[in-house]
Amino acid sequence: MGRAEINSANQDGPAAATRALADWIVSIGSDDIGAVPRTWATDAVLDWFGVTIAGSREPLSHILAETMGEEGTGPARLIGRANALSPLNAALVNGAASHALDYDDVNSRMLGHPTVPLVPALLAISDMQPVSGRAFLEAFIVGYEAEVLTAEMVGEGHYDLGWHMTATVGTVGAAAASARLLGLDAEQTAHALGLAIAQAAGLKSMFGTMSKPFQVGKAAMNGLLAARLAKKGMTSRTDAIECAQGLADTQSNGFFPVEMTSGGNRSFAVEENLFKYHAACYLTHSPIEAARRLRELHSIEPGAVDRATIEVNKGALTVCNIDRPETGLEIKFSLKHTVGMALSGVDTGDLDAYTDATAQDDALRALGRRSMVVGIESDIWSFGRVKLDLKDGSSVEETQNVGVPASDQPEQRRRLLAKFGTMSEPFLGASRTDELAERILSLNEATDASVLSELAQTS
Repeated sequence: MGRAEINSANQDGPAAATRALADWIVSIGSDDIGAVPRTWATDAVLDWFGVTIAGSREPLSHILAETMGEEGTGPARLIGRANALSPLNAALVNGAASHALDYDDVNSRMLGHPTVPLVPALLAISDMQPVSGRAFLEAFIVGYEAEVLTAEMVGEGHYDLGWHMTATVGTVGAAAASARLLGLDAEQTAHALGLAIAQAAGLKSMFGTMSKPFQVGKAAMNGLLAARLAKKGMTSRTDAIECAQGLADTQSNGFFPVEMTSGGNRSFAVEENLFKYHAACYLTHSPIEAARRLRELHSIEPGAVDRATIEVNKGALTVCNIDRPETGLEIKFSLKHTVGMALSGVDTGDLDAYTDATAQDDALRALGRRSMVVGIESDIWSFGRVKLDLKDGSSVEETQNVGVPASDQPEQRRRLLAKFGTMSEPFLGASRTDELAERILSLNEATDASVLSELAQTS
């Protein structure tokens, strides 16, 4: 869609995309959000707390907590710590901590991590004013939907141009969720979306550095700020997604209108959430699973591999193809190294596996030199195939796709609870971890959502 068509779209008045999204955010009723999306949202919140508690101990989180703490204290608690900051600063620190390990959830329609910009903003509001657990979950579901719909309106071209969807579109989602929880009307919400888009930023070129999670923290902070300013009367363009020189026009190769009809008999985007069980970029997960499966089926040891070919959707080549990682953080964005770890029997779900020493391990580097990454055309964004040519002359291969949402929700929750325990117990202890998990799982019935941030603090 060109500039003339975008200008034409502006003449549609209330039916224009940004205003339609704002109307939907405000108008969708509590009864339209059924038990299924609430269950999926609860799982997402559970997973967020686990990765954030563990992520709060990362160097990035220490730097941010110390720096923002220099501006003074406030009512909004920091997860995994004992102190509290202003709501905006807490959203920044908690948002960055939740993405510091790159172990947080994903949605394929968004090409990013939907939960991490949302929960920090909603927790900050819950520490500012009374918020029920039911309202918290509803705002989360609405913000999640807004992220995905905005991502679809700007299209994959936004991501292909180098924008970090979690940071850019996440800012819009955080504004939408905050607007819902703060009770903004449709006009205020449209301005909040515009104010969020005016701040939306984040680059894929920063992957493998501390700037990647920092961008996510800024998304949470800026989205919350946008909603608070709009509530007090600050204005913006109310067609900021689709207007000339707006989000789609400047940061993508087109504008793609979508229907705002989720709810009722139609599923919510949160029901397509994908959870991580490897602590690395999600686009490494299908090849990791393929490599693990080959090791299990054929009892293959790394030394028996003459050549490894890793096939992925070509889009992954600009995301997680660091050829020779030097640090533990860079491992998370290296197809060669994560596949080598899986073939070597390393637990890729173990946070302690991603160290500088692992990055510089001689055996893994040698396997990396015998490996080749190939980008292929595929309609499956999360496609992964590993082919091994063995030194005995034989060859084996395995294909995996982790981009399919779980069909067994109870089993998903079991796995998430196990992951949550692993992430939280070292810092909270077993008793407090169990209590926090219980409170999260009963969040829809809770009268005070702030109990979550209270329980997630260390003494």
